[in-house]
Amino acid sequence: FRQYRTTNLVGAGVHTICIGGKAFTGTMGTGLDLAIENYNQLNLQFDMVRYNTSNAPAGCDAVIVGAVKGQVGGQSGFPSGGLPYNKFQVGKGTANYGADVVEHVITHELGHTIGFRHTDYYNRSISCGSGGNEGDGGVGAIHINGTPTTAVVGGSVMNSCFRASETGEWTNDDITAINALY
Repeated sequence: FRQYRTTNLVGAGVHTICIGGKAFTGTMGTGLDLAIENYNQLNLQFDMVRYNTSNAPAGCDAVIVGAVKGQVGGQSGFPSGGLPYNKFQVGKGTANYGADVVEHVITHELGHTIGFRHTDYYNRSISCGSGGNEGDGGVGAIHINGTPTTAVVGGSVMNSCFRASETGEWTNDDITAINALY
């Protein structure tokens, strides 16, 4: 697969990203914890910290609030002004697939908040079975050096669509891409 990023990324001054997880319980909560762990295991320029109250704790350089809305899948946005996008959502039916799939979807959505595009943005049918080219989406689609040039089913957490068999774990090429940026 090939990794792509937006023109905007999280700035070097962001060291602690607080993730609002009040809405995530049970399988959804486990998936959120595992997704945060995915990022923190990589020793990036930032750490992600979950909080479960209405307000973020002191010491946050940026805040991303998660919501459980819709049926299945997820949604988020891209960074701006050196900060990650401030929210993401995951459909409550995603929990029916288990904690690993929830972990995958949340890792994916958090990936968007820090600037990752879909690896198959140029042909969504690779992971979705149908769909076309997303184009640059007004946010850019910049290839990340060191990543291969073709997308494959299951080849990245950042593929457009997920499968019921996802493990929620980074692929080697995902790790290459995130280390190149952060």
